[in-house]
Amino acid sequence: MTAIPQERRVVTAIPGPKSVELQARRLETVAAGVGSTLPVFTARAGGGIIEDVDGNRLIDLGSGIAVTSVGASAEAVVRRASAQLADFTHTCFMVTPYEGYVEVCEQLAELTPGDHPKKSALFNSGAEAVENAVKIARIHTKRTAVVVFDHGYHGRTNLTMALTAKNMPYKQGFGPFAPEVYRVPVAYGYRWPTGAENAGAEASAQAIDQINKQIGAENVAAIIIEPVLGEGGFIEPAKGFLPAIAQFAKDNGIVFVADEIQSGFCRTGQWFACEDEGIVPDLITTAKGIAGGLPLSAVTGRAEIMDSAHSGGLGGTYGGNPVACAGALGAIETMRELDLNGKAKRIEEVMKGRLGEMQSKLDNGDIIGDIRGRGAMIAIELVKSGTKDPNPEAAAKLAKACHAEGVLVLTCGTYGNVLRFLPPLVIGEDLLNEALDVIEQAFGRI
Repeated sequence: MTAIPQERRVVTAIPGPKSVELQARRLETVAAGVGSTLPVFTARAGGGIIEDVDGNRLIDLGSGIAVTSVGASAEAVVRRASAQLADFTHTCFMVTPYEGYVEVCEQLAELTPGDHPKKSALFNSGAEAVENAVKIARIHTKRTAVVVFDHGYHGRTNLTMALTAKNMPYKQGFGPFAPEVYRVPVAYGYRWPTGAENAGAEASAQAIDQINKQIGAENVAAIIIEPVLGEGGFIEPAKGFLPAIAQFAKDNGIVFVADEIQSGFCRTGQWFACEDEGIVPDLITTAKGIAGGLPLSAVTGRAEIMDSAHSGGLGGTYGGNPVACAGALGAIETMRELDLNGKAKRIEEVMKGRLGEMQSKLDNGDIIGDIRGRGAMIAIELVKSGTKDPNPEAAAKLAKACHAEGVLVLTCGTYGNVLRFLPPLVIGEDLLNEALDVIEQAFGRI
Protein backbone atom coordinates (compact mmCIF):
# COMPACT_ATOMS: atom_id res chain seq x y z
CA MET A 1 0.00 0.00 0.00
CA THR A 2 2.89 2.38 0.74
CA ALA A 3 6.64 2.50 0.33
CA ILE A 4 7.10 3.96 3.81
CA PRO A 5 8.50 1.36 6.22
CA GLN A 6 5.81 0.55 8.75
CA GLU A 7 7.97 0.95 11.81
CA ARG A 8 8.39 3.57 14.51
CA ARG A 9 11.73 5.31 14.44
CA VAL A 10 12.93 8.16 16.66
CA VAL A 11 16.30 9.53 15.50
CA THR A 12 16.14 13.09 16.89
CA ALA A 13 14.32 14.96 19.59
CA ILE A 14 10.70 15.51 18.61
CA PRO A 15 10.39 18.00 17.06
CA GLY A 16 13.78 17.66 15.39
CA PRO A 17 16.08 20.41 14.09
CA LYS A 18 14.53 20.69 10.62
CA SER A 19 11.04 20.88 12.10
CA VAL A 20 12.24 23.53 14.55
CA GLU A 21 13.64 25.53 11.63
CA LEU A 22 10.38 25.23 9.70
CA GLN A 23 8.42 26.20 12.78
CA ALA A 24 10.42 29.42 13.01
CA ARG A 25 9.52 30.19 9.38
CA ARG A 26 5.91 29.33 10.09
CA LEU A 27 5.71 31.76 13.00
CA GLU A 28 6.75 34.57 10.66
CA THR A 29 3.95 34.10 8.14
CA VAL A 30 1.19 31.77 9.44
CA ALA A 31 -1.52 33.30 11.63
CA ALA A 32 -1.09 32.49 15.32
CA GLY A 33 -4.69 31.31 15.55
CA VAL A 34 -3.86 28.26 13.42
CA GLY A 35 -2.52 25.81 15.97
CA SER A 36 -0.92 22.38 15.69
CA THR A 37 -1.05 19.44 18.07
CA LEU A 38 2.59 18.57 17.40
CA PRO A 39 4.85 20.87 15.34
CA VAL A 40 6.69 18.15 13.45
CA PHE A 41 6.62 18.82 9.73
CA THR A 42 5.51 15.89 7.61
CA ALA A 43 7.60 14.70 4.67
CA ARG A 44 5.43 11.72 3.73
CA ALA A 45 2.83 9.46 5.29
CA GLY A 46 1.08 6.19 4.61
CA GLY A 47 -0.34 3.13 6.33
CA GLY A 48 0.04 3.78 10.06
CA ILE A 49 3.15 5.98 9.83
CA ILE A 50 3.93 9.69 9.51
CA GLU A 51 7.55 10.43 8.53
CA ASP A 52 8.82 13.89 9.36
CA VAL A 53 11.47 16.05 7.71
CA ASP A 54 14.07 14.86 10.23
CA GLY A 55 13.53 11.19 9.37
CA ASN A 56 11.52 10.31 12.47
CA ARG A 57 8.66 7.90 11.88
CA LEU A 58 5.67 8.38 14.17
CA ILE A 59 2.87 5.89 14.68
CA ASP A 60 -0.26 7.72 13.61
CA LEU A 61 -3.19 7.45 16.03
CA GLY A 62 -4.87 10.59 14.66
CA SER A 63 -5.49 10.06 10.93
CA GLY A 64 -5.56 13.84 10.44
CA ILE A 65 -8.61 13.84 12.78
CA ALA A 66 -10.32 10.79 11.24
CA VAL A 67 -9.62 11.83 7.66
CA THR A 68 -7.02 9.39 6.34
CA SER A 69 -8.94 6.26 7.30
CA VAL A 70 -7.62 4.48 4.19
CA GLY A 71 -4.10 5.78 4.89
CA ALA A 72 -2.53 9.04 3.79
CA SER A 73 -1.32 7.71 0.43
CA ALA A 74 -3.78 4.94 -0.46
CA GLU A 75 -3.08 3.46 -3.89
CA ALA A 76 -6.63 3.81 -5.23
CA VAL A 77 -6.95 7.40 -4.02
CA VAL A 78 -3.62 8.39 -5.56
CA ARG A 79 -4.35 6.53 -8.80
CA ARG A 80 -7.80 7.98 -9.35
CA ALA A 81 -6.92 11.51 -8.24
CA SER A 82 -3.77 11.54 -10.39
CA ALA A 83 -5.71 10.46 -13.45
CA GLN A 84 -8.28 13.18 -12.83
CA LEU A 85 -5.55 15.80 -12.35
CA ALA A 86 -4.23 14.94 -15.80
CA ASP A 87 -7.65 15.44 -17.38
CA PHE A 88 -8.83 18.63 -15.66
CA THR A 89 -8.64 20.17 -12.19
CA HIS A 90 -11.85 22.19 -12.19
CA THR A 91 -14.78 23.41 -14.22
CA CYS A 92 -17.25 24.14 -11.39
CA PHE A 93 -20.09 21.64 -11.36
CA MET A 94 -22.52 24.57 -11.48
CA VAL A 95 -21.03 25.66 -14.82
CA THR A 96 -20.28 22.42 -16.68
CA PRO A 97 -20.84 19.20 -14.71
CA TYR A 98 -18.78 15.98 -14.76
CA GLU A 99 -19.37 12.31 -14.08
CA GLY A 100 -17.30 11.99 -10.91
CA TYR A 101 -19.69 14.17 -8.92
CA VAL A 102 -22.63 12.03 -10.04
CA GLU A 103 -20.73 8.82 -9.20
CA VAL A 104 -20.04 10.02 -5.65
CA CYS A 105 -23.72 10.86 -5.18
CA GLU A 106 -24.63 7.39 -6.46
CA GLN A 107 -22.27 5.80 -3.94
CA LEU A 108 -23.71 7.92 -1.12
CA ALA A 109 -27.24 6.90 -2.06
CA GLU A 110 -26.20 3.25 -1.88
CA LEU A 111 -24.12 3.38 1.30
CA THR A 112 -26.10 5.66 3.63
CA PRO A 113 -28.85 4.14 5.83
CA GLY A 114 -32.35 3.56 4.47
CA ASP A 115 -33.74 2.24 1.20
CA HIS A 116 -35.75 5.37 0.30
CA PRO A 117 -34.86 7.51 -2.75
CA LYS A 118 -31.90 9.74 -1.88
CA LYS A 119 -30.07 12.68 -3.36
CA SER A 120 -26.87 14.49 -2.38
CA ALA A 121 -25.14 17.82 -2.72
CA LEU A 122 -21.36 18.06 -2.44
CA PHE A 123 -19.32 20.72 -0.67
CA ASN A 124 -15.80 21.26 0.70
CA SER A 125 -15.80 20.98 4.49
CA GLY A 126 -17.80 19.44 7.28
CA ALA A 127 -18.97 22.82 8.54
CA GLU A 128 -20.19 23.68 5.06
CA ALA A 129 -22.15 20.43 4.91
CA VAL A 130 -23.81 21.15 8.27
CA GLU A 131 -24.72 24.70 7.23
CA ASN A 132 -26.32 23.40 4.06
CA ALA A 133 -28.22 20.73 5.98
CA VAL A 134 -29.73 23.55 8.06
CA LYS A 135 -30.60 25.52 4.90
CA ILE A 136 -32.29 22.48 3.38
CA ALA A 137 -34.20 21.65 6.57
CA ARG A 138 -35.42 25.23 6.94
CA ILE A 139 -36.66 25.58 3.39
CA HIS A 140 -38.30 22.16 3.54
CA THR A 141 -40.15 22.71 6.83
CA LYS A 142 -40.68 26.48 6.53
CA ARG A 143 -39.46 26.65 10.15
CA THR A 144 -36.39 28.32 11.67
CA ALA A 145 -35.34 26.74 14.99
CA VAL A 146 -32.45 24.27 15.15
CA VAL A 147 -31.87 21.94 18.11
CA VAL A 148 -28.41 20.66 19.04
CA PHE A 149 -26.95 18.92 22.08
CA ASP A 150 -24.57 19.39 24.99
CA HIS A 151 -20.99 18.40 24.11
CA GLY A 152 -21.70 18.59 20.36
CA TYR A 153 -19.26 19.93 17.78
CA HIS A 154 -20.32 20.98 14.29
CA GLY A 155 -17.69 23.40 12.93
CA ARG A 156 -15.99 26.78 13.00
CA THR A 157 -18.14 28.97 10.71
CA ASN A 158 -20.56 31.43 12.28
CA LEU A 159 -23.62 29.17 12.19
CA THR A 160 -21.70 26.03 13.15
CA MET A 161 -20.00 27.87 16.02
CA ALA A 162 -23.50 28.58 17.30
CA LEU A 163 -24.30 24.87 16.95
CA THR A 164 -21.09 23.85 18.75
CA ALA A 165 -21.20 23.46 22.54
CA LYS A 166 -17.57 24.03 23.49
CA ASN A 167 -16.52 27.64 23.97
CA MET A 168 -12.70 27.47 24.06
CA PRO A 169 -11.06 27.49 21.55
CA TYR A 170 -13.91 27.39 19.03
CA LYS A 171 -16.17 30.29 20.03
CA GLN A 172 -14.30 32.53 22.46
CA GLY A 173 -14.36 36.14 21.18
CA PHE A 174 -15.92 35.30 17.81
CA GLY A 175 -19.58 36.20 18.49
CA PRO A 176 -22.30 37.24 18.06
CA PHE A 177 -23.51 33.94 16.66
CA ALA A 178 -26.40 32.94 14.45
CA PRO A 179 -29.80 32.98 16.18
CA GLU A 180 -32.52 30.35 16.57
CA VAL A 181 -30.15 27.66 17.89
CA TYR A 182 -31.19 25.76 21.03
CA ARG A 183 -29.15 23.29 23.09
CA VAL A 184 -30.59 20.36 25.06
CA PRO A 185 -29.12 17.51 27.18
CA VAL A 186 -27.45 14.42 25.73
CA ALA A 187 -27.22 10.98 27.33
CA TYR A 188 -23.59 11.12 28.53
CA GLY A 189 -23.67 7.81 30.37
CA TYR A 190 -20.42 8.13 32.33
CA ARG A 191 -21.50 11.46 33.82
CA TRP A 192 -25.27 10.97 34.04
CA PRO A 193 -26.35 11.75 37.65
CA THR A 194 -28.51 8.63 38.13
CA GLY A 195 -26.17 6.25 36.30
CA ALA A 196 -25.52 5.17 32.74
CA GLU A 197 -28.36 2.65 32.81
CA ASN A 198 -30.88 5.50 33.20
CA ALA A 199 -29.24 8.01 30.87
CA GLY A 200 -30.97 7.07 27.62
CA ALA A 201 -34.53 7.33 28.89
CA GLU A 202 -33.99 10.27 31.23
CA ALA A 203 -31.90 12.41 28.88
CA SER A 204 -34.27 11.91 25.94
CA ALA A 205 -37.25 12.80 28.14
CA GLN A 206 -35.48 15.94 29.38
CA ALA A 207 -34.47 16.96 25.85
CA ILE A 208 -37.97 16.48 24.47
CA ASP A 209 -39.51 18.33 27.40
CA GLN A 210 -37.19 21.29 26.86
CA ILE A 211 -37.95 21.38 23.14
CA ASN A 212 -41.68 21.35 23.77
CA LYS A 213 -41.60 23.94 26.55
CA GLN A 214 -38.88 26.33 25.42
CA ILE A 215 -39.12 26.22 21.63
CA GLY A 216 -42.29 24.43 20.54
CA ALA A 217 -41.85 21.36 18.36
CA GLU A 218 -43.86 23.04 15.61
CA ASN A 219 -41.12 25.68 15.29
CA VAL A 220 -38.18 23.26 14.94
CA ALA A 221 -36.74 22.77 11.45
CA ALA A 222 -33.94 20.35 12.37
CA ILE A 223 -32.48 18.31 15.19
CA ILE A 224 -28.75 17.76 14.60
CA ILE A 225 -26.63 15.25 16.50
CA GLU A 226 -23.40 13.32 16.10
CA PRO A 227 -24.25 9.62 16.64
CA VAL A 228 -20.91 9.46 18.45
CA LEU A 229 -20.03 12.92 19.73
CA GLY A 230 -16.49 13.62 18.55
CA GLU A 231 -14.81 16.72 19.91
CA GLY A 232 -17.04 16.55 22.99
CA GLY A 233 -15.18 13.42 24.10
CA PHE A 234 -16.16 10.44 21.92
CA ILE A 235 -19.42 10.18 23.82
CA GLU A 236 -21.71 7.36 22.75
CA PRO A 237 -25.23 8.44 23.69
CA ALA A 238 -26.68 5.83 26.03
CA LYS A 239 -28.81 3.20 24.34
CA GLY A 240 -32.35 4.31 23.57
CA PHE A 241 -31.51 8.02 23.40
CA LEU A 242 -31.05 8.33 19.63
CA PRO A 243 -34.14 6.25 18.73
CA ALA A 244 -36.29 8.35 21.07
CA ILE A 245 -35.04 11.64 19.61
CA ALA A 246 -35.41 10.35 16.03
CA GLN A 247 -38.98 9.21 16.73
CA PHE A 248 -39.83 12.58 18.29
CA ALA A 249 -38.52 14.29 15.16
CA LYS A 250 -40.57 12.03 12.91
CA ASP A 251 -43.75 12.55 14.94
CA ASN A 252 -43.38 16.32 14.72
CA GLY A 253 -42.28 16.84 11.12
CA ILE A 254 -38.74 17.78 12.19
CA VAL A 255 -35.78 16.94 9.94
CA PHE A 256 -33.46 14.57 11.84
CA VAL A 257 -29.85 15.21 10.83
CA ALA A 258 -27.05 12.76 11.66
CA ASP A 259 -23.71 14.58 11.66
CA GLU A 260 -21.41 11.70 10.66
CA ILE A 261 -18.49 13.89 9.66
CA GLN A 262 -16.12 12.25 12.15
CA SER A 263 -17.91 8.93 12.71
CA GLY A 264 -18.75 7.99 9.12
CA PHE A 265 -17.12 5.81 6.46
CA CYS A 266 -16.19 2.69 8.44
CA ARG A 267 -14.72 4.58 11.38
CA THR A 268 -16.94 2.87 13.96
CA GLY A 269 -16.99 -0.55 12.28
CA GLN A 270 -20.12 0.28 10.29
CA TRP A 271 -20.43 2.48 7.24
CA PHE A 272 -22.19 4.99 9.49
CA ALA A 273 -22.45 5.09 13.27
CA CYS A 274 -26.20 5.71 13.31
CA GLU A 275 -26.69 2.18 11.97
CA ASP A 276 -25.84 0.81 15.43
CA GLU A 277 -29.38 1.42 16.71
CA GLY A 278 -31.07 1.23 13.33
CA ILE A 279 -31.42 5.00 12.95
CA VAL A 280 -32.37 6.15 9.44
CA PRO A 281 -31.75 9.91 9.39
CA ASP A 282 -33.60 12.28 7.09
CA LEU A 283 -30.30 13.96 6.25
CA ILE A 284 -26.75 12.80 6.89
CA THR A 285 -23.66 15.00 6.69
CA THR A 286 -20.29 13.51 5.77
CA ALA A 287 -16.73 14.76 5.23
CA LYS A 288 -13.36 13.78 6.80
CA GLY A 289 -12.99 10.08 5.84
CA ILE A 290 -14.94 10.45 2.59
CA ALA A 291 -12.06 11.20 0.22
CA GLY A 292 -8.77 9.89 1.61
CA GLY A 293 -7.52 13.34 2.61
CA LEU A 294 -8.88 15.46 -0.22
CA PRO A 295 -11.37 18.20 0.70
CA LEU A 296 -14.90 16.97 0.12
CA SER A 297 -18.14 16.89 2.09
CA ALA A 298 -21.74 15.99 1.41
CA VAL A 299 -25.32 16.30 2.52
CA THR A 300 -27.29 13.18 1.61
CA GLY A 301 -30.93 12.62 2.36
CA ARG A 302 -34.48 11.90 1.40
CA ALA A 303 -35.00 13.03 -2.17
CA GLU A 304 -38.11 15.08 -1.37
CA ILE A 305 -36.23 16.99 1.34
CA MET A 306 -33.08 17.50 -0.72
CA ASP A 307 -35.17 18.79 -3.64
CA SER A 308 -36.82 21.47 -1.48
CA ALA A 309 -34.15 24.01 -2.35
CA HIS A 310 -34.64 25.98 -5.57
CA SER A 311 -32.18 25.64 -8.44
CA GLY A 312 -29.05 27.62 -7.63
CA GLY A 313 -29.84 27.62 -3.91
CA LEU A 314 -27.17 25.02 -3.16
CA GLY A 315 -23.60 24.86 -4.39
CA GLY A 316 -20.25 26.59 -4.18
CA THR A 317 -17.35 27.25 -6.51
CA TYR A 318 -15.26 24.30 -5.39
CA GLY A 319 -18.03 22.05 -4.07
CA GLY A 320 -17.55 18.52 -5.38
CA ASN A 321 -14.21 19.34 -6.98
CA PRO A 322 -13.42 16.68 -9.61
CA VAL A 323 -10.09 15.66 -8.06
CA ALA A 324 -11.69 15.31 -4.63
CA CYS A 325 -14.52 13.27 -6.15
CA ALA A 326 -11.96 10.95 -7.75
CA GLY A 327 -10.27 10.61 -4.36
CA ALA A 328 -13.60 9.72 -2.75
CA LEU A 329 -14.24 6.98 -5.30
CA GLY A 330 -10.75 5.63 -4.57
CA ALA A 331 -11.35 5.76 -0.82
CA ILE A 332 -14.67 3.92 -1.10
CA GLU A 333 -13.05 1.34 -3.37
CA THR A 334 -10.38 0.78 -0.71
CA MET A 335 -12.93 0.51 2.09
CA ARG A 336 -14.82 -2.16 0.19
CA GLU A 337 -11.80 -4.15 -1.00
CA LEU A 338 -10.03 -4.23 2.36
CA ASP A 339 -13.19 -4.63 4.47
CA LEU A 340 -12.30 -1.63 6.59
CA ASN A 341 -15.43 -2.09 8.69
CA GLY A 342 -13.99 -5.44 9.77
CA LYS A 343 -10.59 -3.87 10.40
CA ALA A 344 -12.18 -1.14 12.53
CA LYS A 345 -13.90 -3.77 14.67
CA ARG A 346 -10.58 -5.58 15.15
CA ILE A 347 -8.92 -2.30 16.17
CA GLU A 348 -11.64 -1.85 18.80
CA GLU A 349 -11.05 -5.37 20.10
CA VAL A 350 -7.31 -4.83 20.43
CA MET A 351 -7.49 -1.32 21.88
CA LYS A 352 -10.25 -1.92 24.42
CA GLY A 353 -8.54 -5.11 25.57
CA ARG A 354 -5.20 -3.41 26.11
CA LEU A 355 -6.66 -0.24 27.63
CA GLY A 356 -8.77 -2.35 30.01
CA GLU A 357 -5.63 -4.17 31.14
CA MET A 358 -3.91 -0.83 31.78
CA GLN A 359 -6.86 0.34 33.84
CA SER A 360 -6.76 -2.75 36.02
CA LYS A 361 -3.03 -3.33 36.45
CA LEU A 362 -1.35 0.08 36.49
CA ASP A 363 -0.75 1.70 39.84
CA ASN A 364 -2.36 4.87 38.55
CA GLY A 365 -4.89 3.04 36.35
CA ASP A 366 -7.79 4.43 38.35
CA ILE A 367 -7.30 7.76 36.58
CA ILE A 368 -8.82 6.01 33.54
CA GLY A 369 -12.41 6.76 34.45
CA ASP A 370 -13.99 5.45 31.26
CA ILE A 371 -12.97 3.49 28.16
CA ARG A 372 -15.43 4.02 25.35
CA GLY A 373 -16.08 4.30 21.65
CA ARG A 374 -16.62 1.96 18.74
CA GLY A 375 -14.42 0.66 15.99
CA ALA A 376 -11.36 2.82 15.46
CA MET A 377 -12.95 5.71 17.36
CA ILE A 378 -11.79 4.90 20.90
CA ALA A 379 -11.18 7.15 23.89
CA ILE A 380 -10.21 7.11 27.54
CA GLU A 381 -11.57 9.75 29.89
CA LEU A 382 -9.04 10.72 32.54
CA VAL A 383 -10.11 11.70 36.04
CA LYS A 384 -8.49 12.55 39.34
CA SER A 385 -7.78 9.43 41.36
CA GLY A 386 -10.80 8.14 43.25
CA THR A 387 -13.20 10.68 41.70
CA LYS A 388 -14.91 11.60 38.45
CA ASP A 389 -13.35 15.06 38.50
CA PRO A 390 -11.89 15.81 35.04
CA ASN A 391 -8.10 15.54 34.81
CA PRO A 392 -7.00 17.56 31.77
CA GLU A 393 -3.46 17.81 33.19
CA ALA A 394 -3.04 14.03 32.94
CA ALA A 395 -4.34 14.04 29.37
CA ALA A 396 -1.84 16.73 28.38
CA LYS A 397 1.05 14.92 30.10
CA LEU A 398 0.18 11.59 28.50
CA ALA A 399 -0.05 13.13 25.05
CA LYS A 400 3.30 14.88 25.50
CA ALA A 401 4.96 11.67 26.70
CA CYS A 402 3.59 9.71 23.72
CA HIS A 403 4.70 12.38 21.26
CA ALA A 404 8.24 12.30 22.63
CA GLU A 405 8.37 8.56 21.93
CA GLY A 406 7.03 8.84 18.40
CA VAL A 407 3.32 8.10 18.88
CA LEU A 408 0.90 10.77 17.70
CA VAL A 409 -2.22 10.98 19.88
CA LEU A 410 -4.93 13.63 20.17
CA THR A 411 -6.90 15.02 23.08
CA CYS A 412 -10.51 16.20 23.14
CA GLY A 413 -13.52 16.52 25.44
CA THR A 414 -15.55 19.37 26.84
CA TYR A 415 -13.25 19.27 29.88
CA GLY A 416 -10.06 18.62 27.88
CA ASN A 417 -9.53 15.34 29.74
CA VAL A 418 -10.07 12.77 26.99
CA LEU A 419 -7.33 11.00 25.04
CA ARG A 420 -8.80 9.96 21.70
CA PHE A 421 -7.49 7.37 19.29
CA LEU A 422 -8.24 7.53 15.58
CA PRO A 423 -5.74 5.22 13.88
CA PRO A 424 -5.92 4.70 10.13
CA LEU A 425 -8.09 1.66 9.52
CA VAL A 426 -5.21 0.14 7.54
CA ILE A 427 -2.75 0.26 10.45
CA GLY A 428 -0.89 -3.00 11.08
CA GLU A 429 -1.72 -4.76 14.32
CA ASP A 430 1.95 -4.86 15.29
CA LEU A 431 2.15 -1.07 15.03
CA LEU A 432 -1.07 -0.68 16.97
CA ASN A 433 0.25 -2.84 19.80
CA GLU A 434 3.56 -1.00 19.80
CA ALA A 435 1.68 2.30 20.14
CA LEU A 436 -0.27 0.84 23.05
CA ASP A 437 3.01 -0.25 24.66
CA VAL A 438 4.19 3.37 24.48
CA ILE A 439 0.91 4.60 25.97
CA GLU A 440 1.23 2.10 28.81
CA GLN A 441 4.78 3.22 29.51
CA ALA A 442 3.67 6.85 29.43
CA PHE A 443 1.21 6.17 32.26
CA GLY A 444 4.18 5.21 34.39
CA ARG A 445 5.76 8.63 33.86
CA ILE A 446 2.87 10.87 34.85
